[in-house]
Amino acid sequence: MKLLSIAIPCYNSANYMRKCIESLLLGGEDVEIIIVDDGSTKDNTAEIADEYQTRYPTIVKAVHKENGGHGSAVNAGIDAATGLYFKVVDSDDWVKEEAYKQVLDTLRQLAGGAMSLDMLVCNYVYEKEGEKRKKVIHYHHTLPKDQMFTWDDCHHFQKGHYILMHSVIFRTKLLKECGIRLPEHTFYVDNLYVFEPLPYVQNMYYLDVNFYRYYIGRSDQSVNEEVMISRIDQQLKVNKLMIDYLVERKAELIKNKRRYQYMRNYLEIITTISSVLLIRSGTEENLEKKKELWKYLKEKDRKLFAWMRSGIMGGTMNLPGRGGREISVKAYKICQRIFKFN
Repeated sequence: MKLLSIAIPCYNSANYMRKCIESLLLGGEDVEIIIVDDGSTKDNTAEIADEYQTRYPTIVKAVHKENGGHGSAVNAGIDAATGLYFKVVDSDDWVKEEAYKQVLDTLRQLAGGAMSLDMLVCNYVYEKEGEKRKKVIHYHHTLPKDQMFTWDDCHHFQKGHYILMHSVIFRTKLLKECGIRLPEHTFYVDNLYVFEPLPYVQNMYYLDVNFYRYYIGRSDQSVNEEVMISRIDQQLKVNKLMIDYLVERKAELIKNKRRYQYMRNYLEIITTISSVLLIRSGTEENLEKKKELWKYLKEKDRKLFAWMRSGIMGGTMNLPGRGGREISVKAYKICQRIFKFN
């Protein structure tokens, strides 16, 4: 059995996928690289995937499928994975060699131990086009370092500081047992990927290395603000699925206070992002969609709605009138500068 399976969702990725694949090949025979060609048609993504499978038959596996979107490609990667652990690396991102070696060494040490490692967390770095100073997202003040820990050992997560797809490696069997299936033809499903498995995560480990390099700079990237507004219905779909998931499992989740607080706070930031994008669009139709989103939350769980609506982010996103919306946008821009997103 391989130590680590890495899925690379690819859709017309020929211009940049080689850099990603080459960085992952440095893991050698301990790694299974699953290149998922998600129905690419505009370039030779499929041929590049097959080329690497031919060159590295014991490491690389090429999976070809009809186009179903990022979530569908991740699903296919999970289905094909045979490694003990599983990670997603997007085709325009890459990993750093020295940190990669440390990750693999840590997984080797923890595999087969008295406690099963469910989730490994590492730092990630924003490789933002045009910026010399790279923003490193770390968890120094939140997670215990270099030791196995549980939710009860976590410290308080700051606003806007969460465990994202870039920072996480899951135990493969956990992903398969929890039955996660990301929706097809939908962007922003990475939020579901790092949300739905959490009730099954017991034992965690934080390795303080700058492992994942997250590239931001392409005009067509899904995190580009204009692109996000144009795809707002997909953002809202994911947001509502997260609401449903948290509400439906609330009775079980509240048995662990720290985990429930984390998931609730994560839902809060996603709802804030949805709200401010709807405000930023400036259309009456989208302002109605914002009202409908908060109404949806209220109808699902009045207590959760009241907590979120009375918080600083929920309150700011629901200030009345044009002046209130301008304040909301200004608050959003401040967050952009602090957290370096979009």
